[in-house]
Amino acid sequence: MQIEIVEMEDRKAKFILKNSSPAMANALRRTMIQDIPKMAIDKVEFHLGPIMQDDKEYESVTSLFDEVIAHRLGMIPVPTDYDQFTFQDKCECGGEGCPHCTIMYSINKVGPGTVYSGDLVPLGDNTLKVKDEFIPVVELTDNQAVLIYATAVMGTAKKHVKWQAAFGVGYSYEPIIEIDPALASDPDTLKAAELCPGLFEVKDGKLVVADKWKAVNFGSTAMQDPIPKGAIKVTWDENNFLFKFETDGSLTARQVLDKAVEILKAEADEFSAQVDALAQ
Repeated sequence: MQIEIVEMEDRKAKFILKNSSPAMANALRRTMIQDIPKMAIDKVEFHLGPIMQDDKEYESVTSLFDEVIAHRLGMIPVPTDYDQFTFQDKCECGGEGCPHCTIMYSINKVGPGTVYSGDLVPLGDNTLKVKDEFIPVVELTDNQAVLIYATAVMGTAKKHVKWQAAFGVGYSYEPIIEIDPALASDPDTLKAAELCPGLFEVKDGKLVVADKWKAVNFGSTAMQDPIPKGAIKVTWDENNFLFKFETDGSLTARQVLDKAVEILKAEADEFSAQVDALAQ
């Protein structure tokens, strides 16, 4: 199995999985969706009672229930550093919470105005400030304020979607496109370049493939009227796949891909060891 990177940006990627199988491609897809560990806010504490600021008293109430605000905070992407953080149940602190397994944030804001994700202030390490600063959380009126303490821990999407790092994970088989040489110059065949822009182009009076992966977008369009029957044949290679995915920003696309491969390898090694143990 080989991976050929086509596009690798901070929050999205495209790559070709070669010499593999549908089972392995789907295993990689599922791993990227549900098994990638990341930090997310899991516990939220709200100050109850009046809040004093600048000699003015504010009500610690908003237009939303506290549970709704807590859920919104949980969905905000939190920076994740594998070298710095681990799961609480695997931490040396025994799950009590420490700088190696938790991130503490606070929000202290008065109205009128909107509370945004950027109002989450990390306690201690400012490098852990969330990257998307303009995700709205709740609107405050003139006499309202919030004082919130939130704790982020590591988890996976198997438990809750707030720990899902990769989104829009999908793949398609590699298209194999054959153009009949005897019909490549036929005027009706050349119309495929207009029907499927980007997939075909005309060179030296003949229809040629410009980007075979565009076939995923057009389906069977290139084989319909007025294209002559048999002029274009499209089949699919079930050993090569084009993957696309995005991240929520808590991890880079490269980190998600590397971690998914690492997890798959570890699971394969564990399965192999169990099989060997049964054979003895």
